[in-house]
Amino acid sequence: MAILLALSCALVYGLADYCGGRATRVHPAAIVTVVGQMVSLVLVVTAVVLIGTPVAGLHDWLWSAAGGAAGAVGLLAFYFALGHGVMSVVAPTTAVWGAVLPVGIGLLEGERPHPVALIGIVLAIGCIALVSGAGGHAEHRSHTSRRVFAAAVFAGLGFGALFVAFAHTSSASGLWPLVAARLISVPLLAAVALGTRVRMAADRRPLRLAVLAGMLDMGANVLYLAAVRGGLLSVVAVISSLYPASTVTLAFVVDGERVSRLQAVGLLLAGVALALVAVGRH
Repeated sequence: MAILLALSCALVYGLADYCGGRATRVHPAAIVTVVGQMVSLVLVVTAVVLIGTPVAGLHDWLWSAAGGAAGAVGLLAFYFALGHGVMSVVAPTTAVWGAVLPVGIGLLEGERPHPVALIGIVLAIGCIALVSGAGGHAEHRSHTSRRVFAAAVFAGLGFGALFVAFAHTSSASGLWPLVAARLISVPLLAAVALGTRVRMAADRRPLRLAVLAGMLDMGANVLYLAAVRGGLLSVVAVISSLYPASTVTLAFVVDGERVSRLQAVGLLLAGVALALVAVGRH
């Protein structure tokens, strides 16, 4: 069940990224991000009120707040890297480090997946890099500055830290960790958007995609929480990090974008990695 939830999380994260990416073709990324985060905050606050879960304890609030800050800083670093580098270098670097950190933390904390599952985890990390666009043109790699590469790594570590933080919250806290994380990330990202004086485009219709991205992102976070509370961090995090696969697939099906041979190989190997992880559970 944890593997299925993590896979569903990856699919929904990928959908959210696709919608957010489409919205950024018209509006600045900072605006799209803030809109999505605000929508997701309203959704999760409404959910916890309706469900009636008791307010989480200090331990859960501290971990969640730290995760929200790490995720927000990771987003800022990611957009900086995209703005000053090339996607074929930035995307795989961020995605891989976002998976490596939780896997490493999980192993350090004593998690011991089955050897077959470990092979699947390693293979999945490689798939993330391939699907995200690793192996791009050599001139792109050579023109990527150390500062941009460092920002991409930092972004991945921020996203990975968010995964780790959520894994350390208690099951009794329900969805409160998501509330705490958004209460930190929304003001931080809004302050950055205001400080950089970005403005919305005249056409407001693409903001509907930003709203949808926020809704999907929160849905993916709920799925991740459910998955990591029922499975190993080292397994759940790496499967959840396969989200670029659904983004690339949507871009291919809906937008008619070309999928490179390496991306196609990555998509096929992702299925093999999932099978190995599933077999390793038994």
